[in-house]
Amino acid sequence: MNAPTPSFQIISNTQTISVDQAGASSTHVSAFSERHKSKVKPGFSTRRVKSREMQTLITGDLEPRHGDLVLARVTRPRQHLRIELPTGRRAHLRVDDHIVVCYGNRYAPDQFEAWVPAGMGPCHLVAAGGIASQMRLKHKKMKSATEIQPIALVGDSQGQRLNVFDYRLPDHAEKGPANLMPVIAVVGTTMNSGKTTTAAQLIHGYSRLGYKAGAAKITGTGSGCDVWKMMDAGAYRTYDFTDAGHPSTYGLSISAIETIFNQLVDQLASEQCDMAIIEIADGVLQSETAELLRSRLFQETIGGVFFAAGDSLSAVGCLDWLEKQQLNVLGISGVVSSSPLATREVEAACQMQVLDKKDLLQPRFLQGLLSSLEHHGAAQPVYSQ
Repeated sequence: MNAPTPSFQIISNTQTISVDQAGASSTHVSAFSERHKSKVKPGFSTRRVKSREMQTLITGDLEPRHGDLVLARVTRPRQHLRIELPTGRRAHLRVDDHIVVCYGNRYAPDQFEAWVPAGMGPCHLVAAGGIASQMRLKHKKMKSATEIQPIALVGDSQGQRLNVFDYRLPDHAEKGPANLMPVIAVVGTTMNSGKTTTAAQLIHGYSRLGYKAGAAKITGTGSGCDVWKMMDAGAYRTYDFTDAGHPSTYGLSISAIETIFNQLVDQLASEQCDMAIIEIADGVLQSETAELLRSRLFQETIGGVFFAAGDSLSAVGCLDWLEKQQLNVLGISGVVSSSPLATREVEAACQMQVLDKKDLLQPRFLQGLLSSLEHHGAAQPVYSQ
């Protein structure tokens, strides 16, 4: 017997229908009412999907996919007691609150490792930006992840599941503008080593000199924290991997990571940015980070890298690793720069100045940095201070 053809209908406010999908168990689709949506707290990771697109709720024998939107009920608030909304506000979570978040993986040595579960059973909110996942490992200083109960996948008016990948930035047909724009990458020895602070200082310094500094975070877990920080520093345009259709990047192939990198840099170039300052999440030994830094596409696009270090020994090790990849190291910064003694150790061992937050704002340093990247494009300031 031939399998039945999948069929979907526009759902009325009260109707519930069963949809046979190629002989699989029935999938039930019902309306996601405006009244219900008004009481739901959406996560930052869903920000590119407008509320009006969320029309139906899909239940049944379903396998979640990376990037799928899910309506869930908070059953036990634990590590994350608040959820970051698309506006940046952090809303408090209580038992029985309903949230709309995305399924995705998480890599965070200071918090959790988590993977998209195989089914719609109980799982966890593993990031404040709105990531539903199954916690596998946690840092010993962390509480367990907040527990949630998925209710339904969120669908469109035709009962098709919504996925943030379908709302990504458009691909640019013409390639090449990025080669005319200096691209500076910021990497780090570990999570929380000072990468975003370094990027934000560079952005702020160049914006004060009149440059249109574009900013992008290429890898990580969906959260507005770093995006807002770069925006507040004066970035002309700011994007991250969620704009490229991914709630997180842990577990993605190098091809997918390269596509995100290319797409975001091309987007900044298309908007006439004078330069791009990009952040790569986590430490250089994290799998996706290491593969990207070794990538020919990455190495041919960027002018050089800053690296943020947490301590003196990690700074020495990171410099050695980056130089082995034949990357042009532009400077050392990060948490280590807060300690005069650690700074002295690094400078003696590496024969390179450690730059603190004030150093990264100096006009002479910033202009000299651009001059060293002339072969990647000549950025001209709009005005000078």
